[in-house]
Amino acid sequence: QVHLVESGGGLVQAGGSLRLSCAASGSITSINVMGWYRQAPGKQRELVATISTGESTNYADSVKGRFTISRGSANTVYLQMNSLKPEDTAVYYCNLVNVYSYNYWGQGTQVTVSS
Repeated sequence: QVHLVESGGGLVQAGGSLRLSCAASGSITSINVMGWYRQAPGKQRELVATISTGESTNYADSVKGRFTISRGSANTVYLQMNSLKPEDTAVYYCNLVNVYSYNYWGQGTQVTVSS
């Protein structure tokens, strides 16, 4: 089992900032990619950002220039979210893909941006 624990979500005003954290624990062999996805009410889940073991990053066009994904030293990934907009409101999910292409997901953390 791999357990992903997210934290840092909450309620913020438009223009504010949040930093999401995701810590992975359990039977981790080797991480290939970690990332963040989000799902807004009535919408499909979408990719927000990913980061590979080689530090290559990928961002959705809607968050480029505002969000930054980074890795910590102990199977941890962060998402710094600046200049938040109401359309960023969603449940944010941490994702891990290991070298065997197994996918793991966190339980999600709610981010709400008010006008």
